[in-house]
Amino acid sequence: MTDARRHTCEDVFRRLDDFLDRHLSDEDMRLVRAHLDACAQCAAEHRFEATVVDSVRAKLQHLQAPASLLARVKMALAAERSRPD
Repeated sequence: MTDARRHTCEDVFRRLDDFLDRHLSDEDMRLVRAHLDACAQCAAEHRFEATVVDSVRAKLQHLQAPASLLARVKMALAAERSRPD
């Protein structure tokens, strides 16, 4: 999509997750932002989804992984680092 006028609400809705995670190209980020700036309904949906994502991220920061899981992750990372390219 190269024309913001052709960026429909459906297009934006399908891209909101990637937009929130910044997994779109710079051009698509710009086009979605332009649509959100012009469309109150899509902007409201974006605000809602952003609030949900922010809440989940905040809750995940307070979770403590079990020591056994951390040990396995550290071992896997060390093994990966020691592998030849």
